[in-house]
Amino acid sequence: MRAVTTSRTVTHVRTSVDGIRFAFGTLTVLPVRVSRWDRGAARAGMLAAPVAGLVVGLASAAAGGLFWLLGAGPLLAAVASAAVPAVLTRGLHLDGLADTADGLGSGRPAEDALRIMKQSDIGPFGVITLLFVLFAQVAAVHELYAAGGWAHGAAGAVTAGVVARLALTLASRASVPAARPEGLGAVVAGTVPVRPALAVTALVLAGAAGLGAALDGPYGALRHAVAVVVALVAAQWLLGRCVRRFGGVTGDVFGAVEETALTVTLVVLTFG
Repeated sequence: MRAVTTSRTVTHVRTSVDGIRFAFGTLTVLPVRVSRWDRGAARAGMLAAPVAGLVVGLASAAAGGLFWLLGAGPLLAAVASAAVPAVLTRGLHLDGLADTADGLGSGRPAEDALRIMKQSDIGPFGVITLLFVLFAQVAAVHELYAAGGWAHGAAGAVTAGVVARLALTLASRASVPAARPEGLGAVVAGTVPVRPALAVTALVLAGAAGLGAALDGPYGALRHAVAVVVALVAAQWLLGRCVRRFGGVTGDVFGAVEETALTVTLVVLTFG
């Protein structure tokens, strides 16, 4: 019995490590070797996605904080903070957002819309969406730095980074199908059971509320919690729209969901 328990523990640890590698290897440009590319690793990887988001958020906060401490001002600090997530993902999620906007805006049947999304060029819907989303991110982080100083800007960057990847965890839950039989979307779609996804969501919500409380007491906790909830609702609305429109999710849809959650988190944090 002890040998069986030990074997299960070792297997669980290995799966967790493989999941972390999967999360960082697919969601960042950090030099992490993905040793497994199967549904089990994808499940663990999507559950660990907020950890990758935490690292991205901390890097974003560090870049903005450096500009702030050097006296560059809140606007340049905000630009630096917004640029880091794009750099650490090679713009993959922004590209997915643009492609999804083109697909949704095309008005074509699902098969044609998916073909448009696979093309390498970006259409007018994609360009307009990218512009407004990036403007919104920079404007929101600028407001956080200008109104609350470095600590609020850094907290916003970290919270948004984690919530953005949490949206990917929820988008990978068992009830969400893949739109194509190939690609990253097909690998991760439907891999995450609902209960673990809700457990991770509760942990992120508690962490965000705790961070807000450390900054501004009970009001800060409430504001951060509301930002998490509103961002996830917005991301889930987009996810549902894409599933109905395309018949499921793709890698581009995951990028769009992530950027939506990130942007909404930052915008809501500026309220009040």
